[in-house]
Amino acid sequence: MALQTVFFWILGILAIAGAVGTISARNPVSSAMALVFHFFMLAGLYLTLQAEFIAVLQVLVYAGAIMVLVIFVIMLLNLGNEEKLKEGSSMRKISGYALGSLLTATFFIILIFSDSDMTMLPNTAVAAGSVEQLGRILIQDYLFHFEAITLILLVAVVGALILARKKPSDKNLRGEY
Repeated sequence: MALQTVFFWILGILAIAGAVGTISARNPVSSAMALVFHFFMLAGLYLTLQAEFIAVLQVLVYAGAIMVLVIFVIMLLNLGNEEKLKEGSSMRKISGYALGSLLTATFFIILIFSDSDMTMLPNTAVAAGSVEQLGRILIQDYLFHFEAITLILLVAVVGALILARKKPSDKNLRGEY
């Protein structure tokens, strides 16, 4: 077994552990930190797949910018009463564990009985992870989609600013504080 395959499996198991930590943590800040750990493990997985640019973007965009926003939202919500966050039904837990176990068993059955060699990357995978190839695909094939996402994000930011703006009260309009 190649060293790259060993690293892939180690990082994959750690990524799954980070994901489980994200959904099982009771404290929202602990859950967010487990998600940051998961994002770093995903970046490591991208490195084992020879997609260096996507790994750097994973760290900068998701583990950096997005998680800062998530932490700010958690702090702004001021989740003081955690009794409201507890699950009321044990049936949801049982069905969640059953579905998760079924998904894990299916994954391992496919992995064990698969005839193809899943450790080898196709020759095109190395080129697809490069900055040049990613830029070419983005500009030539998906320019409209890229620009549409840009406009949707702009509308979301403007909408968030409008919703977060404080309404002026009558006292403030008269100059009273």
